[in-house]
Amino acid sequence: MAGDRKATGDFGERAAAEYLARRGFACVAANFRTRMGEIDLILRDARYLLFVEVKTRSAGSMVSGEEAVDFHKQRRLRAAAEQYLAENPTGLQPRFDVVCVDLAPGGGVAEIRWIENAF
Repeated sequence: MAGDRKATGDFGERAAAEYLARRGFACVAANFRTRMGEIDLILRDARYLLFVEVKTRSAGSMVSGEEAVDFHKQRRLRAAAEQYLAENPTGLQPRFDVVCVDLAPGGGVAEIRWIENAF
């Protein structure tokens, strides 16, 4: 099952990256890992450096993507972002966004919800 979960997560991250690319953001990094945590996507445009948590959910999931980004997850993301910024200084405004990818029952994407400045 872990392989299925990873494949589902990877699919959702690709869908989120494509969705944000169509809105003018360029991918800087994917799956940036630190000992504090991992950032799914780091993207940029002329103004912002986005640290994006992607939550992919199958049809009928009990917990929404939004609910899954709790206080503890936010704290880990902030710590990982601080390390990224220490290693990669920028004049861009950092921002934490969440992208929820809901999968259709037969496969594919049913809906993408982009929560800007989520926390």
